[in-house]
Amino acid sequence: MYIHQNKDWPHFTWNPERLFPLLSEIKLRQGRLIGRMEGLGFSLQAEAMLQTMTLEIIKSNEIEGEILDAYQVRSSIARRLGMDIAGLVPSDRNIEGVVELMLDATQKFKETLTEERLFGWHASLFPTGYSGIYKIVVGNWRTNTAEDPMQVVSDCSLC
Repeated sequence: MYIHQNKDWPHFTWNPERLFPLLSEIKLRQGRLIGRMEGLGFSLQAEAMLQTMTLEIIKSNEIEGEILDAYQVRSSIARRLGMDIAGLVPSDRNIEGVVELMLDATQKFKETLTEERLFGWHASLFPTGYSGIYKIVVGNWRTNTAEDPMQVVSDCSLC
């Protein structure tokens, strides 16, 4: 079963005994990474962040079958962060939407994840209201009807 098929979606619970050890390991690794990053100079930190975010966006989209141009992703991130790097290239609106979402999620992680924010992320991913040639509902909860062209291609094994 996919998470959106849960009868209580989007109001659901999770198993903290399974989730917390994983989150603890992530927090430990995050702390180690932050410690290493603090030892680098500012320009190396910025370059490392740019490279990491570029790879994260590219790999996350590959999971869903979307292949993004690495130069466009890198350029979009650099522009949005005000980084002065050589070789910036124009980015298409799909890449701009993905980058906007990722930066909001990673830089404003302490802000409450409201419906409005979540739906804004969705709208940034589908600015035309289409997924490929299919018209989709953007910025709202899934309808879970047979006619819904949006299909989940990964599952939630922790749910």
